[in-house]
Amino acid sequence: MPTAEQHGLVAHSDGAFVPVQTRSERFRSVNVEDFEPVNGREHEWKLSPVAAFADLTSGALDGSRPDVEADEVDGVAVSWIARDDARIGTAGTPEERASANAWSSFDEALLISVTGEDDKVATVTRSGLGATPRAAHTIIEIAPNSRGLVVLRGTGDARLSENLEILVGEGAQLTVVSLQEWSDDSVHLASQFAKVGRDAFLKHIVVSLGGKVVRVNPSTHLAEQGADVEALGLYFADAGQHLEQQVYVHHDAPHTKSRVTYKGALQGEGARTVWIGDVLIGQKATGTDSYEQNRNLVLTEGTRADSVPNLEIETGDIEGAGHASATGRFDDEQLFYLMARGIREEEARRLVVRGFLTEVVQKIGSPELESRLTAAIEAELQGN
Repeated sequence: MPTAEQHGLVAHSDGAFVPVQTRSERFRSVNVEDFEPVNGREHEWKLSPVAAFADLTSGALDGSRPDVEADEVDGVAVSWIARDDARIGTAGTPEERASANAWSSFDEALLISVTGEDDKVATVTRSGLGATPRAAHTIIEIAPNSRGLVVLRGTGDARLSENLEILVGEGAQLTVVSLQEWSDDSVHLASQFAKVGRDAFLKHIVVSLGGKVVRVNPSTHLAEQGADVEALGLYFADAGQHLEQQVYVHHDAPHTKSRVTYKGALQGEGARTVWIGDVLIGQKATGTDSYEQNRNLVLTEGTRADSVPNLEIETGDIEGAGHASATGRFDDEQLFYLMARGIREEEARRLVVRGFLTEVVQKIGSPELESRLTAAIEAELQGN
């Protein structure tokens, strides 16, 4: 039977159990049966609408191959690999039941391999998954000293729990964009694990626009000296929509660097966003340089944005570490400035929001995708 310690609890001196506070001490397992059923009081679920996806945390999942469309790009190969492939489990292990349920259920893993020192962009799209609860597992692997940008896109209907592993070889430079453009009633739960090698760089971008409930939790392990991650996020929650991100960066080697910037906007009754940012600077991570921030822009009444940054430092020999969080309404001075120049208030508000969010869009590195996302943000602002 699973023990209390396995589920994030440790014995207190008076015999009671208290939650584990240190991120690195959380229980992990690839077996769904090692986790208790989700009740919504757990530290990892307490801000999530767990009743909306009980079938993904406890029910049987269809682990067959989903329909996948992939660009044909030189230096990018897409294939399917068996569950016993040695790469599976290299980047991380589930910390919660939905992730473990997906891990226990998938038949084969989708492998996206990137090689070559030239710049390249490839989009892999999952669409039309339907209303059946499904499991998926994807690995993105980039060879040492290679470069590339991979967009993993979700569209149409889905009830999906999945794991994504990202393996960044020594000296490689990889950008991964996780793009959620699901239909209005879709539910998507994702745990995304990245392991970054020596002197390698990962730019990881989460863009959540569609879906009823979308919960994308990226974890990055800066495993070797000189590893670097820029973790970016963009989300826009409409009425009744729940968009959640729980971000974790583990500095586990000397002279590693991380920059985390997530930005979101909320409009409409019941729009809800959750951002939790955990950074752990381990004992071996001397010379670490880390900073994380989350900014939320509230456009209407009746919304809620939760923002919780956390920082753990186990060594005093670092270059710097910090975090910031802010949730607010329009900047009246910006509106006044624009309206004083003859711009109508409605248009001025759109310009302010667009400017707020495009800081993240402009860092993607693909003009075509940046243009498409700018148009999508404009459509959100117009309520389309």
